[in-house]
Amino acid sequence: MCKHSPPCPTADAADRQAARVSEAHPEQGWDLLCNGVLIFQDTGQLLPDGQIIAPRRPPVAEMRSAA
Repeated sequence: MCKHSPPCPTADAADRQAARVSEAHPEQGWDLLCNGVLIFQDTGQLLPDGQIIAPRRPPVAEMRSAA
């Protein structure tokens, strides 16, 4: 899908979220990356093959100590 040079990481690469945004929808809370990954503001991801990557959230203990 990516037509950039050098090409962006593929959807199955560990650094897939480093791909360029091809469609931004901040009002809806998501962006489509040029590798076909939907990335959400809560850091969750939906891969082109339908696989769901859960949001990355800090452990509860870290959230309590920061408050």
